[in-house]
Amino acid sequence: MLVAGLTHSQPLFRGHEFRLIEQAAAMPPSTPALMERAGKAASELATQLLGNGYKVLVLAGPGNNGGDALVAARFLREQGYRVTVVLSGEPARLPLDAAAALLAWREGEDADEVLSAIPSNGRWDLVIDGLFGIGLERDLDEKYLDLVKQVNRMKTPVLSLDIPSGLDNETGQPFRAAVRADHTLTFIGLKPGLFTAYGPDFCGQIYLDTLDLPTRLLPAAKGQLIGAEDVSSYLKPRPRNSHKGMQGSVGVLGGAESMTGAAILAGRAALLLGAGRVYAGLLAGNAPAVDLLQPELMLHSSDALFQMDLDCLIIGPGMGQSAQALGYLQQALQSDFKLIIDADALTLLGAHAELQNQLKIRKAASILTPHPTEAGRLLGCSNHEIQQDRIGSAQVLASRLNSLIVLKGAGTVCAFPDETWHINPTGNPGLSSAGMGDILCGMIGTLLAQRLSAEKATLLAVYLHGLAADELVKKGTGPIGLTASEVAVMARSLLNRWVYP
Repeated sequence: MLVAGLTHSQPLFRGHEFRLIEQAAAMPPSTPALMERAGKAASELATQLLGNGYKVLVLAGPGNNGGDALVAARFLREQGYRVTVVLSGEPARLPLDAAAALLAWREGEDADEVLSAIPSNGRWDLVIDGLFGIGLERDLDEKYLDLVKQVNRMKTPVLSLDIPSGLDNETGQPFRAAVRADHTLTFIGLKPGLFTAYGPDFCGQIYLDTLDLPTRLLPAAKGQLIGAEDVSSYLKPRPRNSHKGMQGSVGVLGGAESMTGAAILAGRAALLLGAGRVYAGLLAGNAPAVDLLQPELMLHSSDALFQMDLDCLIIGPGMGQSAQALGYLQQALQSDFKLIIDADALTLLGAHAELQNQLKIRKAASILTPHPTEAGRLLGCSNHEIQQDRIGSAQVLASRLNSLIVLKGAGTVCAFPDETWHINPTGNPGLSSAGMGDILCGMIGTLLAQRLSAEKATLLAVYLHGLAADELVKKGTGPIGLTASEVAVMARSLLNRWVYP
């Protein structure tokens, strides 16, 4: 099944969970074997992708991923396709199942046609990448690095089996290099590395085949890929006897000199997504008295926000790192407000251990929305280290700070203190522009104010934020030049389609 077409949240399994699945699958009798099922599924998808083509290059690696590829090669040959097999490993050292797949290939026609290198003069209609699966845990050596580079230089569609060879299935990081697939057929369950960091750049269209494995053999996954049907179900139509007091009040604290736009963007997003009232407390001494483009947004002094009956407070957009800003953050952490902490507030939090201690003991919900550099400041490490393990980094932050974490980036990771985590599949490079994080904060805040739980408000806002950008690109706006304000307006439109179809 095409994963892009899935509407419900799907479990994401990490490496140790797949090892448990494989052990459980080996216990009951299974006919045909999992490798046979995987190879047959790959051949069926390859047939669809080939269309009128008939020449296939199959790259089989030294492990069971190579065995899957050899089974696929056999099925394709039986259907009349011209198949060239390149085996990169040593036949005598193949695992038992892969060795059996090689023997079955050699028993057919052209039994001796197993090459050790890609022919320099070959032309194919499809490449099946079965070099490495999810078992790879180290950088590619020169031999395989060269093979991957050869594949990436070809102007031929590539179907990768389970995961593009060279890509870490847990982190989405390449082991020096990885195959750039046009299609990836993954088996049994989804892997987080397909959807975060560099995963989306290497995987192309993602397909899932469960190989008919009984669901009772699957462990309860702590990770989930967010699905539209699930998050949209959080929303209910409003009663006709509705009034603004029922839709919640949101405060936004930020907007120091030359940065008032950040706080105003967050406030506008909160209004557009349905908050009954939104108040922006701006720190700038020359702050405007009214937002002329959105006069419904009520502008106040920052001090005034703490005297209001707010359902949540967004703190940080454009706030700066002054002593005044630090004082407001301390006051917010000591308050009973539900908090969304972003931008400069995150930087201040990372620089002051005593603030982190205050955050840990809060009773009200706290949602942090760092990008990788801000996450690095909170964990005392580099942006690079965060990106090397986005899921693990988000989990550590959620546990250490007793907070909900939204680690932004390709495949945004949402991690909660109960050790569950989620990856968002929506969004595109158009979100790489100023103000997008401010809009996301406003969206989370308004959903929180409208009585959604912190977890539901976070997941819905993150998914909707990315989906709005995707919808704009479909309509011809972006990704280059996409603006945060456009995303907020589109998010409002999508939200209303869900609630009032």
